[in-house]
Amino acid sequence: MGFEAEFTSICKFKNEQELYEILEYGRGKLRKDGFRIFPTGQKAIAYTPENKAVAIVLVTASIAEINFQGQEITQVELDLIRKLTDEESRVLTALAHEMYFGEQESKQS
Repeated sequence: MGFEAEFTSICKFKNEQELYEILEYGRGKLRKDGFRIFPTGQKAIAYTPENKAVAIVLVTASIAEINFQGQEITQVELDLIRKLTDEESRVLTALAHEMYFGEQESKQS
């Protein structure tokens, strides 16, 4: 038996416009502050700014750079695999809150 470590397969949108584009057009970009790792070819669960699971997306490109203002940013290109059903969304939202988002909220308090 073995254990294989994986990157966190969470893709949280903080910008409603970026989320709208991926859900409406099937392709989109996500911009994150700082250098982040988003492995190309990995599927991830997409979350709204309110931490609700909404879709499965595929990371097609990830570019980390320092922009002209000297800020470290990562731009991620995504393809929509499919939107989640209401039941899938409910379960994945609850799990993410318990495993990830809820932990962040308690650290901020």
